[in-house]
Amino acid sequence: MLFALMAKDKPGALDVRLSNREAHVAYLKSSDAVKMAGPFLNEAGEMCGSLIVLEFDTLAEAEEWAANDPYKLADLFESSEIQPWNKVIG
Repeated sequence: MLFALMAKDKPGALDVRLSNREAHVAYLKSSDAVKMAGPFLNEAGEMCGSLIVLEFDTLAEAEEWAANDPYKLADLFESSEIQPWNKVIG
């Protein structure tokens, strides 16, 4: 089953994002569960959040994966949610 993880960074946290980006990208690349991933951008073109599409059997597995993301561990996010997602096109 596919899950969409959508997260919004805390205001003014670009430095936290940038200092943890290498570890975050390595974490993404280390997992076969990651199907798509990329940052949301603000009006200035700066990264301000994340969208990650994951494939797991259960929501609990997706939540466990998300809890170990270096961005989550660095307390980057103001908010985040994971929802089941159905791929229709692409």
